[in-house]
Amino acid sequence: SHPPLCLPGIKCGGVLSAPSGNFSSPNFPGPYPYETECTWLIVVAEGSSVLLSFSHFELEYHAACAYDYLQVYNGAARDRGNLLGTFCGRSPPPPFSSAWHVMAVIFRSDRHVAKRGFAAAYRKDACGGQLTGLSGEITSPRYPESYPNDAECRWSIGGAGGSSPLTLVFADFQVEGGQGCIFDYVALFDGPTTAAPRLGRYCGSTRPPRTVSSAPHLLILFKSDFNIGGRGFKAHFYSAGECQEVFTTVKGNFSSPRYPNFYPNNLRCQWSIQLPPGYRVKVFFLDMELEGRSSLTGSCDYDHLAAFDGGTENRSPLGQWCGRESPAPVTSRSNQLLLVLHTDRNTAKRGFSIAYVGVVPTNVSCTRTDFHIQIPVQALAQLERNRIYLGMPSCAAQVVGGSFKIHTRFDTCGTESQKRNNTSVIISTLYIDFSVGDQEDIHQYEVQCEPKRKEASVTLIAGPDPSRLSQAENLVDAQQREEGAMDMREIKGQDTSDIVFISICILAGLLMVVAVVGLVLL
Repeated sequence: SHPPLCLPGIKCGGVLSAPSGNFSSPNFPGPYPYETECTWLIVVAEGSSVLLSFSHFELEYHAACAYDYLQVYNGAARDRGNLLGTFCGRSPPPPFSSAWHVMAVIFRSDRHVAKRGFAAAYRKDACGGQLTGLSGEITSPRYPESYPNDAECRWSIGGAGGSSPLTLVFADFQVEGGQGCIFDYVALFDGPTTAAPRLGRYCGSTRPPRTVSSAPHLLILFKSDFNIGGRGFKAHFYSAGECQEVFTTVKGNFSSPRYPNFYPNNLRCQWSIQLPPGYRVKVFFLDMELEGRSSLTGSCDYDHLAAFDGGTENRSPLGQWCGRESPAPVTSRSNQLLLVLHTDRNTAKRGFSIAYVGVVPTNVSCTRTDFHIQIPVQALAQLERNRIYLGMPSCAAQVVGGSFKIHTRFDTCGTESQKRNNTSVIISTLYIDFSVGDQEDIHQYEVQCEPKRKEASVTLIAGPDPSRLSQAENLVDAQQREEGAMDMREIKGQDTSDIVFISICILAGLLMVVAVVGLVLL
């Protein structure tokens, strides 16, 4: 073959806006030139998608594709959140289906070793293709209009280096029905091809159940026959573990996909915290950097994280955040809390890191002289009674009926008197020790009593990361503690000045006595 051309100013790339088309590396099928960079931007009608496939592929090989490479973006180029993959060598990229009407391809060669390059084709609104994101949406052709007859679409999800199982949830489903689903149907396979075990075959108007693959691959096959159609379907997929997770432990932490690196675009991820009845969930935001607010509306219209009280998005919202906010801790009113991350088509950021702790259902009451603390045994079923104590391990709980109980006088168990808002209160610390083996995990609650009113309260003061949580706790409490400490300093100061005054008086009296005795002796 001829040596490659060395044309640093070679023209390549461009905008491809026809409904379908072909493009290839410069000089294809001859060797591509050295030191070349080309960008193709495929733009089809709004609301359409792009199916991109490669008929030939041969680039210089490197394990990390550091020399010559081809990159495919699900949207505008250079946005790290849109990158579908980087390819080199002789293995062609899989067929890619875009999540919207724009797709970009970048080809780059260095100054050594040229190969034959690649040939690619694209077309709009073709159904099926390879989907490699951590989450995404799939719809039947023309959805929500009636799908065409004689359609056959295959969506293969996974294969981008992910190792987590995949979850598929149908939001809408209306396909021609029939005994055995022999006319129109959607079939799901637990792997990349139809040779994999079949997970289900569905038709009619009943939404298929939530499906979880056993491997990081899932194939969705949609077929329609020669007549009678329907609205079709819309489904969402998630990469379990990275983009969808359920937590049932009393504390934990998680972060956005790929944190602290940039999260992908086009995400819809869910993290559900589900604790035993009686518990509430307290969430602490350790770090957050998302795309900022809209300059037009001032709202979180682009990428945002939202929290909901309960297990679904139609329950009470607890908050929505974006940009570089540092939200205050959020506490659920029930034993479940749902966090949802939405990212749009561009501008990815670092993401977030979150810790949570279950607030143990604790009933505290007091008299003028005693604390009464009660916790249902079922809430701490795995703990021995000596793991629950007030102030010091010797003040451990007793098991009475179905409860752990602590009944103690104010002058024991590490209680102390403080002034808060000019009111005298009795304070102590309730310790609940969840430690396992060498891993220390002691949760601390401040119990407080106002003896005059016989009013008691309990507040979580340390959970997943005491140093961080002490900063995140209510600043009013901190100010009140400070005011109380100042009051104590003032009292101590008064005590000291009184002692000095009395000492001076005594000394003066002694000197007078000495003087009188001296005069008598003279």
